Amino acid sequence: MSHEIDKYIFFHSKYGGTGKKFKFKFIEYKKYNLKLEGTFSKDMTNPGPEGFVQGGQITSMLDDVTSILLIFESKGEIYPSSTNLHTIFHRPLCIGNYLCEATLINRGKNLATIRGEIYNQNGKIAATLIHNAFLISTKLKLNG
Repeated sequence: MSHEIDKYIFFHSKYGGTGKKFKFKFIEYKKYNLKLEGTFSKDMTNPGPEGFVQGGQITSMLDDVTSILLIFESKGEIYPSSTNLHTIFHRPLCIGNYLCEATLINRGKNLATIRGEIYNQNGKIAATLIHNAFLISTKLKLNG
């Protein structure tokens, strides 16, 4: 299933540093809410025997999903510059595909606050991110 947001995901995967790694796939969009599937690979895990995904990778995935929501809702006319990322880790994650959800909490003229969540394979919240961002006016070239 294709969606209008696919060009934003493609742009992010082509030009974003971490966007290449998570292989996002569109799940669902409603105003102020976006669901994507993201993938954690072996190179994103801690060296311990359990093979849990490193916390920075989890935060990075949530940073990307919440940013894509803001970019999409502005039709590429703003780009978020993160000013604060606060992650709460509830459960460990391993290699695999996970549902990620971003919800816009508040968007002003210059600042936005977005919540991001990753759910484990049992549908339970594994991590929550509160993302504050300064909004930079831009015009992304999504078709070139």
